[in-house]
Amino acid sequence: MIEPELIPLVAQRFKALGEPARLTLLAALQQGEKSVSELVAATGRTQPNVSQHLKEMARAGLVEARREGTHVIYRVADPYVNRICEAVCRSVRDTQRAALAHLAPRRRRGALARRERRLGRRAGATASREGGVGRG
Repeated sequence: MIEPELIPLVAQRFKALGEPARLTLLAALQQGEKSVSELVAATGRTQPNVSQHLKEMARAGLVEARREGTHVIYRVADPYVNRICEAVCRSVRDTQRAALAHLAPRRRRGALARRERRLGRRAGATASREGGVGRG
């Protein structure tokens, strides 16, 4: 249950997680700490874009930064973030599987109907050549 006094903070985290670029950065950080330049290389995004997203993610409490010489190193700040992402990914995969399983019988029926139509046309063509079913 979401506690009413936490709703603004929960919304802030979900908003931060709702941006595909940030999820891409988070996925890279799930492998371990990375500098901004490593994140730029890993995501193919520009340095200003990566920095801006990291700033928003830090504001939401998703990542933390530390200085190492001239580099800023980022890491996932809250281990629950990984769990949330894993749970959502699992839910999406399960939903997709269920949808595909639900569609599979329709696809088979559709494929079967197409096959029967193809075979029916062939049978009709054969019969008309033999004088059975024709245009008559």
